[in-house]
Amino acid sequence: MSRFRTSMYFDMRAPAFGAPARELYAAALEMARFADRIGMNQIGLMEHHGCEDGYLPNPFIMGAAVAACTEHVRISLGAIVLPLHDPLRVAEDIAILDQISGGRVEVIFGAGYVPSEFARFGVSLHDRARLMDFGIDRILRALSGERVDSEGHEILVRPLPIQDPKDILLVGGGVKASARRAARFDLGFAPANPKLFALYESEMRERGQAPRKQHGPGRPLCIHLAEDVDAGWAELLPHAIHVARSYAGWAEETGSRGSPFHGLDTEEAMRAAGIFRVWTPEQLLEYAATLPPHGALGFMPLLGGLAPDAGWRSLRLLEATMPRLRELQNAAG
Repeated sequence: MSRFRTSMYFDMRAPAFGAPARELYAAALEMARFADRIGMNQIGLMEHHGCEDGYLPNPFIMGAAVAACTEHVRISLGAIVLPLHDPLRVAEDIAILDQISGGRVEVIFGAGYVPSEFARFGVSLHDRARLMDFGIDRILRALSGERVDSEGHEILVRPLPIQDPKDILLVGGGVKASARRAARFDLGFAPANPKLFALYESEMRERGQAPRKQHGPGRPLCIHLAEDVDAGWAELLPHAIHVARSYAGWAEETGSRGSPFHGLDTEEAMRAAGIFRVWTPEQLLEYAATLPPHGALGFMPLLGGLAPDAGWRSLRLLEATMPRLRELQNAAG
């Protein structure tokens, strides 16, 4: 097993000052083909709803497009805000996407946290824990081939996925309840806080279960490669600030001012926070050598509407660095 993953993420934001959505979607599929060709481990597709900048609202459709133009790379959807969805429709989407991809899909479920997002769907935030448990149970049963009774109707999901459902589904989240939920359903775990891995593994052992797939949070969130770090920051900064302000705004909706994205509105603050990094390939390799188990190297070549040409410059440097990264991935931990 590799010591860390190399992942390319897309949230498809297209703010007015950035590249238009049409260019970004076309570029994302070309970049997915590229990621597949150079041997990256994963393409991650995110989900949020009702965003002015067009944050990707349907990762299942985007995932199908990515699956159709790739052959090897894993396709990770997440976090899917499960309380906002009909579980059986999600089960059908997962099954079809797993078929299209030849068994390369994984789906991370999150409970969600943005009040305005829940309001758009007429769902109460107070119900999210119950809806998570209900949804995961229904999806697991449906993808395992059961006839699931829903409001008095017999529901049958066909075709079934290629993979075992428990190899597809992971629970995400940043609180202890998420680790316990993952263990209770005997699923993999993708926490926002790496300290929760210990609790997850403990809960699994207590239940007599072996820990399943574990994905650590990507830190930094986005790595942008450049031969000149200062020049790289000049092109990335406005897009990183846009993304940070958006996440900080969502946190403020919940009444929290403790978001790590809060106040990241200058280059000095952005560099100090370390959530977004501009590195040379040599700096990337130095960092990769220090990654802990379950670590990840995350690249967002279209971050916040970044022009595709700028994203491609970063990816070409990544391509040249991949042979050495693979050596580090396969080195003994």
